[in-house]
Amino acid sequence: MSRPALATAILAAASISTPASAALPDPVKAMIEAAIASGNKQDVIAVVKIAKATNPDDLVEINSLMAEYNAELAEQAKAALREKQEAGLFENWKGQGELGGFRSTGNTSNLGVSGGIKLVKDAVKWRMNFQARANYERNKGKTTRDQVSATIEPNYKFDKRLYAYGLAQFERDRLQGFSARYTLSGGLGYELVKTKDVRLAVKAGPAIRITDFSGGDTKSSLAALVGLDFDWKISDHLKFSQDAGGTYASDAQGFTSAVAVIDSDNTTFTATSALDAKLIGSLSTRLSYTIEHETNPKIGRAKTDTLSRASLVYDF
Repeated sequence: MSRPALATAILAAASISTPASAALPDPVKAMIEAAIASGNKQDVIAVVKIAKATNPDDLVEINSLMAEYNAELAEQAKAALREKQEAGLFENWKGQGELGGFRSTGNTSNLGVSGGIKLVKDAVKWRMNFQARANYERNKGKTTRDQVSATIEPNYKFDKRLYAYGLAQFERDRLQGFSARYTLSGGLGYELVKTKDVRLAVKAGPAIRITDFSGGDTKSSLAALVGLDFDWKISDHLKFSQDAGGTYASDAQGFTSAVAVIDSDNTTFTATSALDAKLIGSLSTRLSYTIEHETNPKIGRAKTDTLSRASLVYDF
């Protein structure tokens, strides 16, 4: 047999003894593509793991699909980073508006209306938070609650968890005896837990608090501000949050009245627990419970107020 004929015979025998690798079955490929289209990375990983275990002869094609998927994720991450870097001052803001009613206990026991707005701008190194809220109620023709607060808080991120914060806050609560209270603070915050579904952050720092009382007096205090923020995404349609904060003020100067006070301490504590349930699209319903406590309120005022709210919330 000639040499060319021998080579041809060997190649023919090899093709008979070595079966060609089968293509990845269409149902398996469709399952992987559907998981990728869902946008849930954990689902993709789970589906690909099963596909590899049940189709060991098709690892090359499965790995090729995963390589394309990972490359697309990397491009999306780069695009999101560029968008944050190039965004202007009025771009990339997210927020929510809230409107509902509440029942109060403490200084009053009435029904009222409540509204609020939250805005967040998350940049590469910076994060800006803005929040405002108003509570209003009347009873027998008289205003029994006229409460307003607004807070702006810029954050500078040192890394994924540690950040520095600045805070400027305005409050008005004539029920507690002050027409205006201003708080300025700065310090450090740290995200103790940061996962897809759970976030727990704490912050603390020194503060200055200036209070204009309803009677016309003004008091300035050195203070320490502490805060806690906990969010838990129970499911795609249910979320629990717990926000707590306190401002501990130690009067450096005391104040003058019928009694000389050498050292007067005052603690303001606010805690809100909320449960959000998705209704449709960007609309949710929220049930929340707020405790507001002042250790040294105006004479004749209760130290603790509570607000039970039922609200509609719109995300934008």
